[in-house]
Amino acid sequence: MKHILIKSIAVAALTLGLTTGCSDELNLSPIDPQSSSTYDEQSLLAKMYGMLGLSGQKGPDNSGDMSIDAGESGFYRTTFNLEELGTDELIWAWQNDTGIPEVTTISWNSSTGRVQWAYKRLMYDITQYNFYLNEVEDNDANKGVRAEIRFLRALHYWYLLDLFHNCPFKTTFDTSTLPEYKTGAEMVKWLDAELTEIEPQMAEIGAYNSGDNYGRADRGAAILLHARLWLNAHVYDPSITTQTAMTNAKKYADELIGKYSLSNTPENGHSGYAQLFMADNDENSNAMKEIIFAIRQDGLHTMTNSCGMYLLNSFRKAGMPDMGTSNGWSCNLSRAALVHKFFPTLDDCPLAETDTIHIVENGVVLKGKDGKDSARTASTSAEIKYVDQKYKATTSDILAKAGDDRAMFYGGCGGGLRKRKTDKISTFTDGLSIVKWDNHRADGQAVHNPGSDRPDFDVPLFRYAEVLMIEAEANYRLGNTSEALTYINQIRDRAGAEELKASDLSLETILDEWCREFYAEGRRRSDLVRFGVFAGNSRALNGNMYVWDWKGGAADGKVVDSHFNAYPFPATEIQGNPNLKGHQNPGY
Repeated sequence: MKHILIKSIAVAALTLGLTTGCSDELNLSPIDPQSSSTYDEQSLLAKMYGMLGLSGQKGPDNSGDMSIDAGESGFYRTTFNLEELGTDELIWAWQNDTGIPEVTTISWNSSTGRVQWAYKRLMYDITQYNFYLNEVEDNDANKGVRAEIRFLRALHYWYLLDLFHNCPFKTTFDTSTLPEYKTGAEMVKWLDAELTEIEPQMAEIGAYNSGDNYGRADRGAAILLHARLWLNAHVYDPSITTQTAMTNAKKYADELIGKYSLSNTPENGHSGYAQLFMADNDENSNAMKEIIFAIRQDGLHTMTNSCGMYLLNSFRKAGMPDMGTSNGWSCNLSRAALVHKFFPTLDDCPLAETDTIHIVENGVVLKGKDGKDSARTASTSAEIKYVDQKYKATTSDILAKAGDDRAMFYGGCGGGLRKRKTDKISTFTDGLSIVKWDNHRADGQAVHNPGSDRPDFDVPLFRYAEVLMIEAEANYRLGNTSEALTYINQIRDRAGAEELKASDLSLETILDEWCREFYAEGRRRSDLVRFGVFAGNSRALNGNMYVWDWKGGAADGKVVDSHFNAYPFPATEIQGNPNLKGHQNPGY
């Protein structure tokens, strides 16, 4: 499948002839590929998967599928931003960018650009999946591959449901009908039925975990999406009890227990956890055994600003050691609340206090003409590393101090001195840097495009750790404390973190563990909403108030209104589709 996803994708894009344009009504009409002599179903399949990681026909940000800036309009980047940038994990440094202040402070409305972009991308992709299912004959020979595309369509509908809690809905490819409106309750029923139908038609659990088919969706991916759907089902449909939701989430998670395993074997100084996000995670058997479904990326063949390149560059700034990219964008930084998940107090996290070299040692800095130590700002890689080591602010130092392999922060002086918490969002160094996404190979070999800004690492959308966390949460909520403890400690053991005791378990500790395991992976808002602490009075978490820095626009955070638990349908979509009129989410 690597050949299909990477080498054939350009062919698929050209033969499909997809043009830019608005996807307001799920009625986009690509040029009929059957009119092209080069059209084939393999290339069409490549395009269907490629839409997860590419944003158009030519990288990195040209010839986009839609009229929106191609670099901003990819599936992963648009959904990641809405699931992460308003949470307790990340801040986008440049608050003058379109829609960023509204997302940062949870103050968006039906005209906010980034909300529109995610909505349009999801609906655009759904249109193309409908097109595929219209073109590829429904017969026994095609049943398996059609089930894969139905899974991809269901995945996109889940994102629509999770972000908007209600959905425009259409499963046919035509220009004669507009999408209908479905409530969250109706979408839960449809997704449950759709996944139930396609799961037996897909390849066996784990069939595509390795080899040529790595990157395709097998039954394991569909079952995990099913578990994720039920984990949140009571959010989307309030008539579903928490007990019912958790019972069903556990039922599907149970099917995957023991079918995969955690990446837990260190290699060349890289922890099993770190290897999940490194450049060879599609070749490293240790990482691959945990990754259930990934978006394929490659430094030579997938050129887009909207997926892996976004994750690598947005978390880096020139001057940081071992960047793995030639282009640090200086954008995404850690909120103080994320640092708190690994350190009891912010002061416990190591941080470089100066970037000035005063000490001569090992030839790092030469003496001045007067024979005294030369004091100057560290600028070379060796000098920066020297200062970082002096203050024990390297990533290795932070990992050791946290006692957790997942605390992948950088607190050194490369690119400027950082803060643990800021009273004003103005620059990339207003928080610690996150170096979780890493374009180096665990085996020490060269990446495919060295010296560039395009990474090789694939982006795991589903991994086995999520199965274990679903088991931990569902069992705890169902009263099975010992089972919950077993699953959550598997996660912590892999990270080298201290095991929890039964007395340590609470909703708060489970929510914190979701954060520690999955921060900067594009899911945090969904978890906060489920635990009742994203918007509203925030007292659903063990009765305690939970706010974080810059929530609601206040430096120390404040409560925001409960209607922000769901994003609004963009005003332009309601104006363009009579079926959506009168169905705007409350509060907008």
